[in-house]
Amino acid sequence: MANRKVTDRVAEWMAEYGEKNGYELSRSEFVKEGSSWYLRVYVDKLEDGEYVSMGTDDCEAISRFLSEKLDEADPISQNYVLEVSSPGLDRPLISDKDFERFKGELVDVSLYEAVGGSRLLSGELIERTGEELRILSGKGEISLPLAKVAAVRLAVVF
Repeated sequence: MANRKVTDRVAEWMAEYGEKNGYELSRSEFVKEGSSWYLRVYVDKLEDGEYVSMGTDDCEAISRFLSEKLDEADPISQNYVLEVSSPGLDRPLISDKDFERFKGELVDVSLYEAVGGSRLLSGELIERTGEELRILSGKGEISLPLAKVAAVRLAVVF
């Protein structure tokens, strides 16, 4: 089965399960690394509409649920490892919802080509539109064409 279809099924299953149990799918991926396949599922936890920390019990419950669904549907022909976790402190921002949720937060932006001599920029996320990403750095506001942006992640600040 194609990678996209497996992740689409995970999204469908997690939508219903998440609504009932206070979880929200961040993203999933079905990838081959070396000789092994991995189905990775990244989930946020919600309590009273607020995002809270995921615990190992949460990951275990989601893993059990998805394992049952995957066994029933049997959409993957090869051996694989199912991994369930939170998106992490340095989570990538992918969806429109991610960019809206994390406006005002510090982000690290990786670029395909250098801007101002650097392929990595950091700053406060202002917004992402259909054509550009805007951040506020120590040098002021920077507008970047999305075609030059390789990845945007939350910055980890200690």
